[in-house]
Amino acid sequence: MSRIARVVYTARTATTGGRENGASRSSDGLLDIWLSMPGSARIGTNPEQLIAAGWSASFASAIASVAHKRKITLSSGVSIDASVDLNLGDDGYFLSTRLNVRLPGVECNAAKALVGEAHKICAYSKATRGNIEVKIKLI
Repeated sequence: MSRIARVVYTARTATTGGRENGASRSSDGLLDIWLSMPGSARIGTNPEQLIAAGWSASFASAIASVAHKRKITLSSGVSIDASVDLNLGDDGYFLSTRLNVRLPGVECNAAKALVGEAHKICAYSKATRGNIEVKIKLI
């Protein structure tokens, strides 16, 4: 685990209820959502969707950072489709994920190198490393 040199940002949310009938609101009010179970008729999102959105955004930023370091120009068409699975096993619930990465205009070997390096530096990838199954695929 890395030693904290400085805190760059702290996200603060307050959640009432749970995934079934909950709500979450950020301290700045920019996030204000209802929570619901996957497949529920109730309007709302679920924690797995929030992880998928956060991870894919963080991963895209990590790719951009690595590309900048390597002086590789990325097109505006870079995209990541993230899938976060909520699984049930013998020990209870657990997560697994897939990241499908599109880097249009980037040569295959360069794209593989960018994705591999991004996976090393992405905060979400670091947080989950060794804890959940992660599959990353270049599309």
